[in-house]
Amino acid sequence: MCCVFCNSGEAENKEVRCDEANDQSERSQNVSWGLFCSLLWSQHHHRLIKSLVCFCRKEKDRAKAKEKKKKDPSELKEREVQKYPSCLFFQYNTQLGPPYHVLVDTNFINFSIKAKLDIVQSMMDCLYAKCIPYITDCVMAEIEKLGMKYRVALRIAKDARFERLPCTHKGTYADDCLVQRVTQHKCYILATVDRDLKRRVRKIPGVPIMYISNHRYNIERMPDDYGAPRF
Repeated sequence: MCCVFCNSGEAENKEVRCDEANDQSERSQNVSWGLFCSLLWSQHHHRLIKSLVCFCRKEKDRAKAKEKKKKDPSELKEREVQKYPSCLFFQYNTQLGPPYHVLVDTNFINFSIKAKLDIVQSMMDCLYAKCIPYITDCVMAEIEKLGMKYRVALRIAKDARFERLPCTHKGTYADDCLVQRVTQHKCYILATVDRDLKRRVRKIPGVPIMYISNHRYNIERMPDDYGAPRF
């Protein structure tokens, strides 16, 4: 009988210990969860404070700017005006003159071959003066990439009458290079058939555009186009 009572007492003690251990684990879990929630709330609260401070600073800056504008209504307004080169007399480019320097695009050479036009002779027939065609490294690379189908265009581009212009930029995309050149140096005429390139160059004052129409060369935005056909 004594052994039975001892065993039952030990079992009860074990159950009590298990209950205490479970209570402790639940308490520790509750404490850790509470700490986690408090950390999250503190971070969120910190972000809210930061955003409110930034918003208040922006509002103060805007109010100061408005006050400055209100304080000096009679002050002369300053604005940035785009600088134009001194070679331009309104839209007239004084640097253009014989011999004419013509920048040639890839499409211009290909369409000249289709129209069976000699590039240098047709340029001279259009402008009634000596013309020097120029070709850049990126245009030459574009023609080389087209393959054997355009070998005639490559042979024309390597003609001795064509002047070669070196390129320092990366890649072989020629449109940006041509636009940059005619923007910096106003002595060039751009020869192209590409509509997008024409649209970009028309925004630059004083740069004539040579193109192909009715199996001959025509030029726009040039006052001394003596040989250009009239439409």
